[in-house]
Amino acid sequence: MDLGIIGQAAGLFAVTNIDDILILALFFAQGAGHPGSTRRIVLGQYLGFAAILAVAVAAAFGATFLPESAIPYLGLLPLALGLKAAWQAWKDHRDGDGDEEEQTKEGGPSSLEVAAVTFANGGDNIGVYVPVFATAGVGGMSVYAVVFLVLVAVWCFAGKFFATRPVIAKALARWGHILLPLVLIAIGLLILIEGGAFGL
Repeated sequence: MDLGIIGQAAGLFAVTNIDDILILALFFAQGAGHPGSTRRIVLGQYLGFAAILAVAVAAAFGATFLPESAIPYLGLLPLALGLKAAWQAWKDHRDGDGDEEEQTKEGGPSSLEVAAVTFANGGDNIGVYVPVFATAGVGGMSVYAVVFLVLVAVWCFAGKFFATRPVIAKALARWGHILLPLVLIAIGLLILIEGGAFGL
């Protein structure tokens, strides 16, 4: 196996997914104290990233699932989830956080929510991965895919690590319910605006 390709794959993953560590830390903070939340977040991250990989590989082979003009509209996913999280935070604040039983039952973010945010936030990744995959050939593409999937686990570990550091955990516990909706809404708007969705 070519160490050069492994290094390139690791570098490409790090550059295109650096913002995911913050989002993962926010998700892990939101799920803190809820049994099974770590498993759901990791599963969601893998589902979302596997979907990004599948679209990029298919596009590299010429079978594009999403027309390029549709990619900016993926910003609607994190925007909708951010608005939902903001509404939930406002409702909890208004009710005086009296819904502790409901919060325990919810158990933080679901796998599908994490997957949706990961996939939507990775719309720009697809544009970067397609030409790289197309020139790498099947063998090179396999190496990229394996390295990427290993690094998803590293990213999840890093997100969990940051969310559990006492200083960061305290800040996220205090401000996470405000930060998560803001970050999701900002990501959604950024994807929409940068992609020129709705003529923006």
